[in-house]
Amino acid sequence: MSLINKEIGNFTVQAYDNGEFRKVSKEDVLGKWSIFFFYPADFTFVCPTELEDLAEKYEDFKAANCEIYSVSCDTHFVHKAWHDASERIKKIKYVMLADPTHALAKDFDVLIEEDGVAERGSFIVNPEGKIVAYEVIAGSVGRNADELFRRLQACQFVAEHDGEVCPAKWQQGAETLKPSLDLVGLL
Repeated sequence: MSLINKEIGNFTVQAYDNGEFRKVSKEDVLGKWSIFFFYPADFTFVCPTELEDLAEKYEDFKAANCEIYSVSCDTHFVHKAWHDASERIKKIKYVMLADPTHALAKDFDVLIEEDGVAERGSFIVNPEGKIVAYEVIAGSVGRNADELFRRLQACQFVAEHDGEVCPAKWQQGAETLKPSLDLVGLL
């Protein structure tokens, strides 16, 4: 079953955010683009490489009116301890959501029940709180922040330009398509 256009559920969770603990709710997400970036667990192997890659691209996401929420089933205390202990994780300026009750992992359908951890899932959520793009990858394969950013830009473009679509490998500023009978079978 597809999650495209599914509205995210109501939630309130603890977060570690720039040296502070705070609560984050659905209301905080609405009104801007968001990335929910699920990963299995703190203090693991592939996860810090992905989170560091995302941290290095964070300013680009912010400039595109998009907030990043990394999410694992760890507590906000564990997020802080990992932030304090890891040179890679110290680079993170985006919000780290804690999901020890698995509420978010269940809502986004990425919970691995028997392990109590989340799959590697990346979700682009529009300002209305609806999922417009996502991917879920096996735990042993890391993701690429550049590709996630390209997808965000494409989702934003089509949201702002009714009737236009972005072809494969589309980059900001490149040509788009306007589907029509004239294009059927020609591309």
